[in-house]
Amino acid sequence: MELLLATRNQHKIHEIRTLIEPISKLQLVGLEDVGLNYEEREEELEPYDTFEENALSKAEYFHELSEMPVIADDSGLVVDCLNGAPGVKSKRFSPFSAEDGISRDEANNKHLIHCLSNLPDTEWQARYVCVATFLFDNKGAKFSKGEVKGRIIKSARGTEGFGYDPHFLPDESNFTFGEMSEDEKNLISHRGRAFKNLFQVISHGV
Repeated sequence: MELLLATRNQHKIHEIRTLIEPISKLQLVGLEDVGLNYEEREEELEPYDTFEENALSKAEYFHELSEMPVIADDSGLVVDCLNGAPGVKSKRFSPFSAEDGISRDEANNKHLIHCLSNLPDTEWQARYVCVATFLFDNKGAKFSKGEVKGRIIKSARGTEGFGYDPHFLPDESNFTFGEMSEDEKNLISHRGRAFKNLFQVISHGV
């Protein structure tokens, strides 16, 4: 079965392709592969307050355009002492401007540490959350949720991964996500847990 992956994040595409490789009956197809080029209205597909709603919003949008089975996700960093921020706003957390001369990821990380700077680092507990969904015709959506707990560290470590990875130290490791190889990260990451379970559910139903 071909599954359309509803994301334009190249880092995420690579991670998810690695996760699906062991399941021979499933194959990922990218948006550009089926002629769905970027449109500005895609920036408005995540207006909701929950990861579940945002993931489903993306899946429904691209399913309607392609008429293909679609998988989508919404994920983010939840920091307890910031009342759950950045949460569903993780991608657009900072007052980012291209004129700043830094990437959006760098701007978000800088803003995160700034928000935490007045709080003791013993309170910087956090968790990464991912909700993945599968939408196939009108049979209803299937969801899978993955989480990994850890804490935020002030100084970035590592250049792997993306987003907040260099500042996120999972409880299960002495290395940040930014220091881990892709295989190491996939073993314990929120996205790895969510998609591994979702792919098993899909493959058993094929």
